[in-house]
Amino acid sequence: MSSTEQREQAVERWGDLVWRLALVRTANVHDAQDVFQEVFLRYFRHEDRFQSDEHRKAWLIRCTVNRAKSLLTSPWRRRTVPLETAAQIGVEDEYREVYSAVLALPEKYRAVIHLYYFEGLSVAEIAHDLALAEGTVKSQLSRGRALLREALKEEIEL
Repeated sequence: MSSTEQREQAVERWGDLVWRLALVRTANVHDAQDVFQEVFLRYFRHEDRFQSDEHRKAWLIRCTVNRAKSLLTSPWRRRTVPLETAAQIGVEDEYREVYSAVLALPEKYRAVIHLYYFEGLSVAEIAHDLALAEGTVKSQLSRGRALLREALKEEIEL
C-alpha cells in the first residue's frame, strides 16, 4: 500500500472524529476546517511514531484540542469578529436542536459533552485526552448537562 493510500485511509478513519471535535471547539465551520487541515498535516509528519490505534486516537484528540485552542486565543482572532456560519453541517435533522444547544454552551463544557455523547468516550478517556482530572470532567459534564437542560427547556416552552 502506498503512502498516499495509507494517508487517505487515516483521514477516512479518523477524519470524522477530528472534524466534529474541531467544530465543537471552534463553533465555526471555517475555523474547524483550518484546525482539521493543520491536525492532519501534523499527523502526517509524525504518523510513524504511533504504537497503536489507541495512541493515534488520543494524539489526534489532543492535537485537535490544542490547535483549536491556539486558533481561538491567537492575537489575530482577538482583533477580528468572525462571520457566523451554519455549524450544522453533517448533523442529522433529529439532532440539530440538541447540537445547536451544545454549540451554545461555554467552550469548556462543549468539548466534554461532545466527546462523551457524540464520540462515546468514557470519563477516564476524556480526562486523559484533555489532560484534566476525572473529577473535573465529571463536574463539567454535570454542569454542561444542567445548562443543556435549561436551554432545551426554554426552547420547548417557546
